[in-house]
Amino acid sequence: MSADDTAVSESRESRSAPGPGVPVGYRYRARDHYVVGREKIREFARAVQDHHPVHWSEDAGAEYGYGGLIAPLTFFSVPGFLAQSEMFASVMTGYDLSQIMQTDQVVRYYRPIRHTDALYFEVRLESFRRAFGGDLMGFRTLVTDRHDEPVLVSHTGIVGRTGVESNLADIGAGVLMHGFRPGGNESARPAPPPVTGDRWEELAVDAIPSAPLSRYTRAFETVAVGTELAPRTVRLTAGDLVNYAGVSGDPNPIHWSGEVAGLAELASPVAHGMLTIGIGAGFVTSWLGDPGGVREYAVRLTSPVHVTQEGAEVEYSGRVKTVDPVQRTATVALTARHGGRRIFGRATAVVRLR
Repeated sequence: MSADDTAVSESRESRSAPGPGVPVGYRYRARDHYVVGREKIREFARAVQDHHPVHWSEDAGAEYGYGGLIAPLTFFSVPGFLAQSEMFASVMTGYDLSQIMQTDQVVRYYRPIRHTDALYFEVRLESFRRAFGGDLMGFRTLVTDRHDEPVLVSHTGIVGRTGVESNLADIGAGVLMHGFRPGGNESARPAPPPVTGDRWEELAVDAIPSAPLSRYTRAFETVAVGTELAPRTVRLTAGDLVNYAGVSGDPNPIHWSGEVAGLAELASPVAHGMLTIGIGAGFVTSWLGDPGGVREYAVRLTSPVHVTQEGAEVEYSGRVKTVDPVQRTATVALTARHGGRRIFGRATAVVRLR
């Protein structure tokens, strides 16, 4: 069963459960679009330590056939977080966004995100259940461009809590950026009406339109089951966490405040899940040669990365699990370890090969 099938199954099982203010299946269209900036792409690439030239050089982007810069694979999480935060502020009130933790991420890519793209976000609540003292929620996010063409579809699993202890909430409010938490009646305006029609089922199929691959993409003949990716060790510091929080717009203080992390019974701040996922994406694309060749990227988070004053190291490795000679694709199984523990559960990337 695929991750998407699992999400649908959970959705059906959860319809009778007490919901977070909206029913499972509810769709929310963000009020405004997001225009992708050239420097924002570079800032994000720096934050996830992705040094592929198509994220930095317009000439390289043109040489690869993109006409300019393209964004790293997980860049969508920046405007996606804004859209999801807007949904929580408008119709899913009661959750403290600084206490929300991500559990998994599955993304299907239709094309790369380019400089000057105008991105539109529609978020749907896919599943909801209460467990382990929190609310486990699954969201599907459809990202389209100014022509209403699909860019990607993302499934995100999170765990949230309502009724956060007052001392923790007060301290969290004291360290968050001013103006982050929407206030007054403005944030409670009715959600914009959804777009006409429902393209969710249409976009759930596996057949993703193919675009030409650049000559820099790894050749199919050089890949076989068992092929190993050269391992990479990444070092994270407290400064990296602060920088990622600022670039991504994710304000959760357990990622950069020792005081809040301690109150959450953590020995030290922990790295953002999307930071470790984003670094893993760059690990794959540096091996593949062309970020535009990634069709799907899926990660389940199992263990946090604790970043102490001495920093933290994350070791990435990968191995080709399957190859498809008809589609000329490969599935890469990823492993990420920190302190001897796996921080990724099941993690895979499906890539197109030249």
